[in-house]
Amino acid sequence: MTTLETNKIDKLAMKARFNRAAVTYSQHDFLQKEVALRTLQQLDYLRITPGNIIDLGSGTGTGSKALAKKFKKANVFQLDIALSMLNYARGQTKLSNRWFQKKRMICGDIESLPIAEKSFDLAFSSLALQWGMQPDRCFREIRRVMNPGGLFLFSTLGPDTLRELRQSFAVISDTPHVNGFLDIHDVGNLLSSSGFSDPVLEADRITVEYDDLRSLMRDLKGIGASNVSQQRSRGLLGKHKLVKLEKEYELFRHKVKRPATYEVIIGHAWALDNLRGKGQQEHTFSLDKLRRRR
Repeated sequence: MTTLETNKIDKLAMKARFNRAAVTYSQHDFLQKEVALRTLQQLDYLRITPGNIIDLGSGTGTGSKALAKKFKKANVFQLDIALSMLNYARGQTKLSNRWFQKKRMICGDIESLPIAEKSFDLAFSSLALQWGMQPDRCFREIRRVMNPGGLFLFSTLGPDTLRELRQSFAVISDTPHVNGFLDIHDVGNLLSSSGFSDPVLEADRITVEYDDLRSLMRDLKGIGASNVSQQRSRGLLGKHKLVKLEKEYELFRHKVKRPATYEVIIGHAWALDNLRGKGQQEHTFSLDKLRRRR
């Protein structure tokens, strides 16, 4: 079975880790905020006046708040599989954002959206699609809930993500320690096969620099993004293997920093029901490299 057919993620473990990470997420989500911002920048070049918007995999609400600010007359909904993330977002913003007081929050799974078809004009998802066990089902579900002429705007991670960590782990273990990700060609094929039109995709790499490997692993744990592969080892890494892992990771050191590469795929597509929308044009979007020193 191919990676395209199934992304072998332990969904129960993934949900539990995101629930636990709700209270620490905002201390470690600098990359998620940056990617969400850059994904939303596409809206500067696209003509759309949505009435209903959904943020899929909304986390603590960074994208939702930006969308509500940009489209003040729209109804913005948050959906996340982790109830603790939604509760945290509600607690952080209910006093300052009137739209949150209307309880437009949905605890649900992108693979099986608890939403009627043709409900939204804009579907936004930033760094959430990679957590689906069945990517094709995710895309079909998103297409199902979109109104004709609606826009799907998203970002996800590509296979070069955390390549340094993946290669270092491969030396000390035969089991996967880094989640797998779809490449840009698979994403484009999924959009087309799910009924989306005029997909525009761009991939680039973001390098985050760390003082040491443990700082990277602390960030991953802090946002709930540690390994949830079904084939992962259930035991602790152990002191001896951790020392060996750090030694392997040192081979990637650049001057005094240790890099962590993220391949980010940003794109959009239209729900046109086989009809080209009037006034809708294709625009490419380039993601500049970000280098953040820790």
